[in-house]
Amino acid sequence: MFQGTGSDVGKSLLVAGLGRAFTRRGLRVLPFKPQNMSNNAAVTADGGEIGRAQALQARACGVEPRVDMNPVLLKPHSQTGAQIILQGRVWRDAEARHYQALKPELLPFVLESFRRLSADADLVLIEGAGSPAEVNLRAGDIANMGFAEAADVPVVLIGDIDRGGVIASIVGTHLLLAPSEQARLKGYLINKFRGDVSLFGSATAIMKTRTGLDCLGIVPHWPDAARLPAEDAVALDRQLGQRAGGAYRIVVPRLPNISNFDDLDPLSAEPGVSVEFVAPGTPLPRDADLVLLPGSKATRADLAALRAQGWDVDILAHVRAGGRVLGLCGGYQMLGRTVADPHGVEGPPGTSAGLGLLLIDTVLGGDKRLERIDARDDRSGARLHGYEIHLGASDGADRSRPFLVLDGRSEGAVSVDGRVAGCYLHGLFAADGWRAHFLESLGASADATLGFEAMVDRTLDRLADHLEATVDLDRLLAIARARS
Repeated sequence: MFQGTGSDVGKSLLVAGLGRAFTRRGLRVLPFKPQNMSNNAAVTADGGEIGRAQALQARACGVEPRVDMNPVLLKPHSQTGAQIILQGRVWRDAEARHYQALKPELLPFVLESFRRLSADADLVLIEGAGSPAEVNLRAGDIANMGFAEAADVPVVLIGDIDRGGVIASIVGTHLLLAPSEQARLKGYLINKFRGDVSLFGSATAIMKTRTGLDCLGIVPHWPDAARLPAEDAVALDRQLGQRAGGAYRIVVPRLPNISNFDDLDPLSAEPGVSVEFVAPGTPLPRDADLVLLPGSKATRADLAALRAQGWDVDILAHVRAGGRVLGLCGGYQMLGRTVADPHGVEGPPGTSAGLGLLLIDTVLGGDKRLERIDARDDRSGARLHGYEIHLGASDGADRSRPFLVLDGRSEGAVSVDGRVAGCYLHGLFAADGWRAHFLESLGASADATLGFEAMVDRTLDRLADHLEATVDLDRLLAIARARS
């Protein structure tokens, strides 16, 4: 099990890279994260949802993602509340203080999923969440040492030297753990190192003296990490206001409950396109070519946030000036006339006025739609491999002009003038042929040589190469085998 000295230390990518590295050695490797908190979700082959980080890790291991890889997924829809996904399905909503009391109920399901994976693997790579040093949350823990003790697994710490204080992070984490938890620690990794590794020798000696732990690898900073999907919206905050790439400018409002924003990664990879996330308090740029509203875990709340920023006025002015708007999933719902939540599935019951740019109305409720899509777009002739993950349905006059026609089935809507469109399908830009068709229809250029999915796999291979050169894989494997 890999636990971090804090959030965003690189646990997810390291597990993905190690998964690819050990898979290349001929082992059957499966990823596992007991509890994840993220609004970036993937639809699995067995019809549930898990964190997209675990889907990427499964891909790195050459296996299909399944719900047991992330049995508890928390999807925040407010500052203090979240939807709880248990073994791929909606279980209930809970406020943070109430969730602490629920965790003991969840542990048997977590262990059940872990046992099923263990029976089907030579090696299970387990990712913790946050940090085990958050000892105020230790009671009932299922994400870090609580799980490690219940499942009887060894633990390796990961520290992020890029943020500073890594010696204190490693030593302090060790100090705060109970003696039985300290005994589970078998070493540590230093991630995101810059500079001369030889200068760190005295640091490892200090940490050995203080903790008794060996350094199992010093992983240099790896810029290509930006080519792989980010786990959660923390990564977006580092990109706010940045503009890089080509002449065609796509702007994306950074809404509080943004979800599945990795939909935009293939567009960001296009050299002729720039994708810019706009920070709260900043107007949407007037020279944008396309305003893109991505998915949302709480559509009505994000509509209210959009209006509070004045972005609704910016979007309407953008359309009046001849600009284009595209909405995906929750963003699609926002473009309509109304969004109704009669049963309070995403917050307080009620109805919100949408932006009125599409003649559709949305009612939230019913069973969550979880479906992987493999279909041909009848108009472009391109094949799409995407997924739907949403509550509710949208209907209205603009549905007679669908955005996509997938094997004869209409999906989404387009305005009368053709400048505003939306759909529920996630992942559509990853299809090279369809992405090229879409960009060319907007007058933008597409790189015919890009091959987005192949680029992701090449990046995973390079990440595995990077870790094989810097991490003691034999020692890690010996640690894991000693457990059994």
